[in-house]
Amino acid sequence: MDLSIDFDQLEGTMLAGVRMVAFIVIAPPFSYKAFPGTVKAMLAMGLALAVAPRAAARYHALDSGAFVVALVVELAVGLTLGFLVYLVFAAVQSAGALVDLFGGFTLAQAYDPQSQVNGAQFTRLFEMTSLALLFASGGYQLIVGGLTRSFDAVPLAGSFSLADPVHAMLAGTTQMFLSTLQIAGPLVVVLFLSDVGLGLLTRVAPALNALQLGYPIKIGLTVMFAGALFMALPSVVSSLTGDAVTLLTGGR
Repeated sequence: MDLSIDFDQLEGTMLAGVRMVAFIVIAPPFSYKAFPGTVKAMLAMGLALAVAPRAAARYHALDSGAFVVALVVELAVGLTLGFLVYLVFAAVQSAGALVDLFGGFTLAQAYDPQSQVNGAQFTRLFEMTSLALLFASGGYQLIVGGLTRSFDAVPLAGSFSLADPVHAMLAGTTQMFLSTLQIAGPLVVVLFLSDVGLGLLTRVAPALNALQLGYPIKIGLTVMFAGALFMALPSVVSSLTGDAVTLLTGGR
């Protein structure tokens, strides 16, 4: 009995698997530490097998040295794409950190080993909410679809310019800061104006202890206005998912 092995398909599947594994290790929501590593590995290999016929259609088997180089390239591509998606969704976490900072919650910050986030209440609340919305709304499917279409933008073992990922990271970082200000900006302005009001009150009535008055007032304002901000998170996550898919597909 003759056993024929299609090395083009086999190597293409292995290279696709490397990109998938590197992406899942970094990109949310798959990077969440509560998911076992075995599940992540099975998901990555399942996605690699599913995308292999499309990704390896134009791939040809390489010799040993070139194949090792191709593995390193695919690892770098997967890590870069995962980091770009992480940058996009870091805007929600950064918005929560701004709310904690101006609302006076940073004194109660703690490290969450599951999400690897060091922040106070709203930082972790926004992070968990964005992850839950990604799964509840099917946004993770759009991210997976964008990852599979990335093989059209960056083919297996294909050459790409180092300027492209650097430019994408710079654009992603800029977009992250802009999104952070758009999400938390209104509440931050309200809290800043409350600080200004307390400062003026101290000047008018020096006997009042502005520090003791400031914490309960700012906490009350934060809890009151954060509800409206929390209700806007579904549309924010939807918009960020679209930005992440655009980065994964190279704007296609």
